[in-house]
Amino acid sequence: MDMARVYEFIEFSTIGLLSGGVLALVALSFVLVYKGTGVVNFAVGEVMMLGAYLYYAAHVTFGLAPVPAFVLSLAAIAVLAVLVERMVLRPLSGQPTVSVLMATIGMASIVHGTVEAIWGGDTFTVPPLLPRMPLNLGEVLIPGTAIGNFAVAAVLIGAFIAFFRYSKTGIALRATASDPVTAATMGIDIRHAQRLTWILSSLVGTVAGVLIATSANLSPLLASTALAAFAVIILGGLDSIVGAIVASLIVGWLDAVAAGYLGGKARDLVPYVVVLAILVMRPHGIFGTRSIERL
Repeated sequence: MDMARVYEFIEFSTIGLLSGGVLALVALSFVLVYKGTGVVNFAVGEVMMLGAYLYYAAHVTFGLAPVPAFVLSLAAIAVLAVLVERMVLRPLSGQPTVSVLMATIGMASIVHGTVEAIWGGDTFTVPPLLPRMPLNLGEVLIPGTAIGNFAVAAVLIGAFIAFFRYSKTGIALRATASDPVTAATMGIDIRHAQRLTWILSSLVGTVAGVLIATSANLSPLLASTALAAFAVIILGGLDSIVGAIVASLIVGWLDAVAAGYLGGKARDLVPYVVVLAILVMRPHGIFGTRSIERL
């Protein structure tokens, strides 16, 4: 056996699994909103992009240190999420799901146009938020950004799992997502729960956007990164956090291996082919809830 090929495969696989951590954050942003409201939020990519641009402006343009700039971008996105929920989404409460879905598409277009109007379509280099020292494991070289991003994603996802499982607020959000009517009769403020869901989703998306931008470059094309998360949430199940995590690792691994052996363009094709094949056998995803409609 050619050991060089073995090391090459290990390197591709490791990088792919590590990149799956950030992809899991993007997928989590989708899943949070879907579990809480039953709506697929098509503005996730634009929120990621806007959060990254706000971090760039705070850190580079205004000269703040990385951590304060990061916190400021999170705070700004949280305020924006509250305003959007209050002024756009709440008036649509009780309307058909497609109305809210179209509202998220409209918000995505507005955010994208605003970003391009302010910063243009140029590509910016964002100073690193995490150390970039690579890890050399013999013949296997792992980029430091991949390790740092995965660590941040793992800690954040672990915190969310603990929050939803053990905290009163998390349990209330789970109850609201499971059965809003029963949750309301038990005294849970449904509007507050849904507002918090949108805020948490926006914050998670912002973290993912900043990590991606500081690992590569920043441009309006960052929003398209969320497209890869569609394969993840379809594969893992729209309403499953665990499914999003597992599917993110699978898609991340497929991306890296396909790009390594077949070229960069293959990463846009191979994962979706595999996802399509799996969904033919399991349409609701790996961990998604099977729904039965009676006609």
